Amino acid sequence: MSYLLFVDESGHDRKASPYEVLAGLAIDDRVLWDLVSALHDAEIRLFGVRYSKGSAELKGSKLLTTKVFRHAELSPAFDPLQRSELARFALEHGDRATAKHLKALALAKLDYVRAALSLCAKFRCAAFASIVDVDAPKTTSDGLRKDYGYLFERFFNYLEDGSDGSMGIIVFDELEKSRSHILVDQSHRYFRDLLTGRARARRIVPEPFFVHSDLTTGIQLADIVAYTISWGVRFKGLEKPARPELAEFGDLVLKLRQKSSRSRNGETFDVWSFAHISDLRTKQEK
Repeated sequence: MSYLLFVDESGHDRKASPYEVLAGLAIDDRVLWDLVSALHDAEIRLFGVRYSKGSAELKGSKLLTTKVFRHAELSPAFDPLQRSELARFALEHGDRATAKHLKALALAKLDYVRAALSLCAKFRCAAFASIVDVDAPKTTSDGLRKDYGYLFERFFNYLEDGSDGSMGIIVFDELEKSRSHILVDQSHRYFRDLLTGRARARRIVPEPFFVHSDLTTGIQLADIVAYTISWGVRFKGLEKPARPELAEFGDLVLKLRQKSSRSRNGETFDVWSFAHISDLRTKQEK
């Protein structure tokens, strides 16, 4: 048995996002297809058609934008039983969509995110995240970046706490080819050359996989988690303003967070699966 950790990021373009987030969603391989099937059913129920057919993606930046919330507040009323039909028209004939169609589509998008995050909880998915300040000092090291290291550490803790001896498999959204090669090389060196990396290779397969996000439901879920964390999740240390309309979705994501207990020098402390990082430099660089 294994857990697949689907990993995606949000805010790394350093444009408007309050935080850079590297997020992972761990899914038990035994329930993966059941989860995907339930999500497909939710798409058809809410949109009247598979939204993600073809190259379209169910991403946070398409489902949870301020524009979507504005459209959801539009005034035209319609029969709730017609909502999926109206949403489908907006998807298939966007150039002819009226305010009524746009409102139906926006409501369907928000309900899909609610359904997706609720299904993740139902299927016992676990969320992990490295949340980085946008002005965090950058590393010049050619080793694995700290946000990846923290993500791997939290995922390892989760696997180690399990009683079934499960292995973890890391699945990344495919990057530009040269960046993917760099990340593979850094991951190999992390799991081979570092003491902590070698220890974690007992539970995490050191060879990551890369997939196309528009073909992989797990990556799209990780993207929704990453976007929601950047804009809507706040806890101690995260002081950038959040978008208040995302509070509900932030609460759903926080329900997927995990807590591990670890001991060092005779003291026991909690390690949460969401880590806030204010400095990406190595100890030597500091």
